[in-house]
Amino acid sequence: MEVQGKVKLIGETQTFGNNGFRKREIVVTTDEQYPQHIMVEFVQDKTDLLNNFNVGQDVKISINLRGREWTNPQGEVKYFNSIQGWRIESLQPAQNSEGIPPTPPVEAFEPADNLNEEDHDDLPF
Repeated sequence: MEVQGKVKLIGETQTFGNNGFRKREIVVTTDEQYPQHIMVEFVQDKTDLLNNFNVGQDVKISINLRGREWTNPQGEVKYFNSIQGWRIESLQPAQNSEGIPPTPPVEAFEPADNLNEEDHDDLPF
């Protein structure tokens, strides 16, 4: 599954417990008639994937839906869902450091003047 939208927030990496479990959250706002603010969590080594992204950037996140069951001390069963990201891609085209797409050299636009009208191409169509 995938979620697409504009990055609204990127949280700091959080570490839990003695085992060093790591989690980092990102909030993406979808581009729909009724925009949704979707929180996606990246865990363990996937937290580093968010380092190269910024607020305001358009992204596509590959996700897995996770669900778990928990019984509280009173014996009531509760269910929890989470959205876990495993890949994130920028939807903005790559640009050079100045923010301007690269331009071919002027020579690429000069007309060819060495054409021989008698040369025939060997294409079968």
